[in-house]
Amino acid sequence: MPLDFTAIDFETANSSNASACSVGLVRVRGGEVVATEGWLIRPPFPHDQFFELNTRIHGIRAEDVVGAPTWSEQLGDLAGFCGSDVLVAHNAGFDMSVIRRACIVTGDDCPAYHYVCSLQVARRTYALDSYRLPSVAAEAGFTGFAHHDATADALACAHIMIDAASRHGVDDIRALAAAAKARVAHMTVPDGAADAPVAATPTQLSAV
Repeated sequence: MPLDFTAIDFETANSSNASACSVGLVRVRGGEVVATEGWLIRPPFPHDQFFELNTRIHGIRAEDVVGAPTWSEQLGDLAGFCGSDVLVAHNAGFDMSVIRRACIVTGDDCPAYHYVCSLQVARRTYALDSYRLPSVAAEAGFTGFAHHDATADALACAHIMIDAASRHGVDDIRALAAAAKARVAHMTVPDGAADAPVAATPTQLSAV
């Protein structure tokens, strides 16, 4: 099977995983990038406050998203781009939690994606001092991108997986996960209330 997947990256307005304020998407077919897309998102209330720390990292401010589609308004476009692909993200647990939590807050049906974490793959593929996205992307030969721009980060993630597949000698996303001893996880929506804002952590905001 060909190396097909969609790489995804979110930026958030604050420490709540429901506060998506931008998304980047990159489609890979046969080990080649064939499409990129990205847009701003107006985070759902009451998770729409922009923290200074987050804005300092990604540069997005509350006034930038005033005219942007809400989570519910853009979810169809997101799902349409991803289709039935396996999703890939660097520190994928965070990005998948953004989809889950935003859908819980808004009451939207949450897509049940399968996904692979490029951070897990990178740890089994490269010997590096740091596995932050810029360091891993540089090892994969992708440099000079605008880190914390969601589309640029998704593109970096895609190039990491393409390079890792080459190094492992595989041409399928599931075969790559198996070769790198990474999980092909299935996104589920937990029972319970939507998440409340939590303390910002380096993993949420800057580790990738």
